[in-house]
Amino acid sequence: MQQERLGRTGNNSSRVILGTAAFWNSDEKEAEGTLQYALENGINHIDIAPQYGNAQEVCGKWIGAHREEVFLGCKTLGRKKNDAWEDLEISLELLHTDSIDLYQFHAVTTSEELEGIFAPGGAAEAFAEAKRQGLVNWLGITGHGMFAPAMQIAALERMELDTVMFPLNPRLMADADYQQDAFTLLGIAAQRDLGVMIIKSIAKEPWGDRVKTYSPWYEPYDQQSEVTNCIRFALSQSAVSAVVTAGDINLLPNFIQAMQEYSPMSKGDQNDLIKKHSNNALIFNGEKPLSK
Repeated sequence: MQQERLGRTGNNSSRVILGTAAFWNSDEKEAEGTLQYALENGINHIDIAPQYGNAQEVCGKWIGAHREEVFLGCKTLGRKKNDAWEDLEISLELLHTDSIDLYQFHAVTTSEELEGIFAPGGAAEAFAEAKRQGLVNWLGITGHGMFAPAMQIAALERMELDTVMFPLNPRLMADADYQQDAFTLLGIAAQRDLGVMIIKSIAKEPWGDRVKTYSPWYEPYDQQSEVTNCIRFALSQSAVSAVVTAGDINLLPNFIQAMQEYSPMSKGDQNDLIKKHSNNALIFNGEKPLSK
C-alpha cells in the first residue's frame, strides 16, 4: 500500500483510509476481522465517528490493542463546546486510547453550523482546549454536500486547522461551481501544507427507486475498472493525500486492488472522465444523511 504524508501532521498515511461507517451495523467479530484485513494490506489510518452506528463500540478493543500501529482520526457533530467535549470523552473511552491523532468538526454543511462552531461557547473552544491538554494532536474539518469546499475555505479563515476532508469525484467536478471551490480549497491546502482526505470518491449516483445492493445512501461504483479510475482521479488531484473507503465492507477489497493498480492520471484522462460522468445524477440533490 502506498503512503503519503498527511500534510503538516507529518504522518505517512496509507493512501486508502479505512472509513468505519462501514461498521454501522457490524458486530465485534466482523469489525475486528475487517480491521485486521485492512492492516495486513497496509492500511494504517482509521476514520471513525460517534455517528457511525456501532463503529466505536465494535472497533474499540482492536484499536486499543493496535494503537501504535494506526493513525486515528475521529469527529464530532457537536457544535457547542460542551457537546463536542462530551463526544471526545466518550470516544476516548470507547476507543481505548488516551489521545486521538486527528479530531475533526464533522459534516459542516451550512453557514449556521459554521457560525455556531466559532461563536463564544462553540465547539472550536473545545478543540483548542483538547489540543492544549494533549487529548488530540491535530485538528481538522469534514463536510458533505455541494457547499463542502466553500464551508471549509470559510472555516480556514476562522481557525488554524491541519486537515480537510471533502467529497471529490468526476461527477462533482463536472459542476463548474463545485470544481472552482474544490480547486480553491486544494490550492489553500497546498500553500498551508494541510492534509487532504477525499470521501465519496467512487460515488456513482442516487439509488432512486432501485433496490440497494450496498449500504451507502448513494450507489457506488463496484466494477473494478470504474473504482480504479475514480480513485486514480481523486488521488491525482494536487495536494490530495488519501481517499476514505466507502461505507460497505464488501467494497474494501476494491479500494485495495485500486491501489495495487494505481498510477497518476493525466489531465487529459481526468477531463475525459469528468465528461463521461457528467450526465450522472448528483448524489447531493435534496436531503441526505451526514455519514456513510
